[in-house]
Amino acid sequence: MRIAVLGLGRMGWHLAAHLSESAAADELAVFDVVDGLASRWADENSGEVADSVTSAVTGAEFIITSLPADQELQVVADELVPTIATGAVWVDHSTVSARLARTVNASVSAADAYFLDAPVSGGVDGARKGVLTVMVGGDEGAFARAEPVVGSYASRIRRMGGPGAGQLTKMTNQICVVGLCQALAEGLDFASRAGLDVENVVEAMLQGSSTSWQMENRAEKMLEGDYDFGFSTTLMRKDIGLVLDEASSMNVSLPVTALVGQLLADVDSLGGANWDWCSLMERQRRFAPGSPPDGESADG
Repeated sequence: MRIAVLGLGRMGWHLAAHLSESAAADELAVFDVVDGLASRWADENSGEVADSVTSAVTGAEFIITSLPADQELQVVADELVPTIATGAVWVDHSTVSARLARTVNASVSAADAYFLDAPVSGGVDGARKGVLTVMVGGDEGAFARAEPVVGSYASRIRRMGGPGAGQLTKMTNQICVVGLCQALAEGLDFASRAGLDVENVVEAMLQGSSTSWQMENRAEKMLEGDYDFGFSTTLMRKDIGLVLDEASSMNVSLPVTALVGQLLADVDSLGGANWDWCSLMERQRRFAPGSPPDGESADG
């Protein structure tokens, strides 16, 4: 079975690496528009380096994509759809608009193939470890065929409904997570300025009702001011834009999500466009009043 992976960025690199080690692919072809990136991937992994989308997907039973935004997905679709094999399944892990997911699905269906919008949660760490959560929209039969392939790099895979349902579920995920991260930044800053041992505070809260994935996986980085990893501020701002556009069309009010989008714009203005978006902590530190006087602590 031939599998093609298009897009070898922070996420796609690891997805392709897991597939190269999986029994799911007899043949694996990779392609990226960045010159030399696919070759660098092949220096570390086993797979064929394709020189175009067309050459990568020709004869592929499964196509995996992980792309930055709507524009890139549309460009790939324009080249891919005329080449896609009858009955092939295209699994797209990009986070894009539900509208575009439905449009691409219609084009692929007209070519007698299948498209699954399948955005992920778990970040670069989850991709590296092969434990992503995947939220899928599209044909039920195509989902059943794709599930073992996607299972090469995911620990939880759920079909959420028809075309676009995966993207709408990912939007719901982002709505829920952005408020948690900003609340965590505020809480950590509050504890620090109160003179508490913040690491001890986090250990206490991890066992209580305020615990979250963000607290467990990002609190340490936020306290260290280490943001050179993971899911960038730019990409999260893009996701929030998608959410707010969809919410507007549905007449849904999302005040907290909109506010966090504005706070991330502040992070961008600090030079943090490529920082992990938990750099909301940096914004909290810099925009808040000064720290407690030296020597002052919660113990008095």
